[in-house]
Amino acid sequence: MELQPEEFDELVRKAHQDLPEGFRNALENVAILVEDWPAPEDIEDMGYGSPAEIFGLYRGIPLPERGAYQPLLPDTITIFKRPIERACRTRDEVVEELTITLLHEIGHYLGMSEDDLDRLGYG
Repeated sequence: MELQPEEFDELVRKAHQDLPEGFRNALENVAILVEDWPAPEDIEDMGYGSPAEIFGLYRGIPLPERGAYQPLLPDTITIFKRPIERACRTRDEVVEELTITLLHEIGHYLGMSEDDLDRLGYG
């Protein structure tokens, strides 16, 4: 399913707004970005074989690792449009995947590991 960029951006905003309040409120100085595909170095760093396997990426210093240090620039959560579109057949599936992906990346921001996220159903 392919969406216009503006429509996809709107779905990302909606998925963010529809997150549980605790997750939304936990985000401080975090920018949510949309890109078509992950960069080759991101694919390699994450150990994936294909860009189609990566739906989102958190870049930054997780909260538990910060101590008193507060970064000046925002951390980022990047949502990858094309892999999500390729995995979904309907608009509702896109919204569902965006929600899961946002929760997954927010989990990394909060300091959760991949194993933690898998246990919570956000793997």
